[in-house]
Amino acid sequence: MKIIEEPITRNELKAIAANTFGDMVKAVADIDKGLLCIDAELHSDMEKSLIEQGSLQENLWGFNIYPDLEKDECIEFDSLINIRPWQNNRSRDIEDEGIRKKITDLTFSKIIF
Repeated sequence: MKIIEEPITRNELKAIAANTFGDMVKAVADIDKGLLCIDAELHSDMEKSLIEQGSLQENLWGFNIYPDLEKDECIEFDSLINIRPWQNNRSRDIEDEGIRKKITDLTFSKIIF
């Protein structure tokens, strides 16, 4: 598990994927602090780590990155940590387009595709 501080390349992300799920890397974004945590077996592990470092749970969203896919198709907004009726998100999918855009922008500022 690591927080990406300096941008990494798509090839670096592919190497991370190869060591875990093969074609995917799990990620959690703190959309308030602009943090991107990757490379854990569970989104909830990254969520816990970020909360321990001062992030607020309502700003943390889980998703998956598929580095072999094209840039406009490589993010899947699916995670159990996203189920939050109190934030009007009732599914594993991130339903708010504004939150999706923040995650997409953050992801591509940290990963060079």
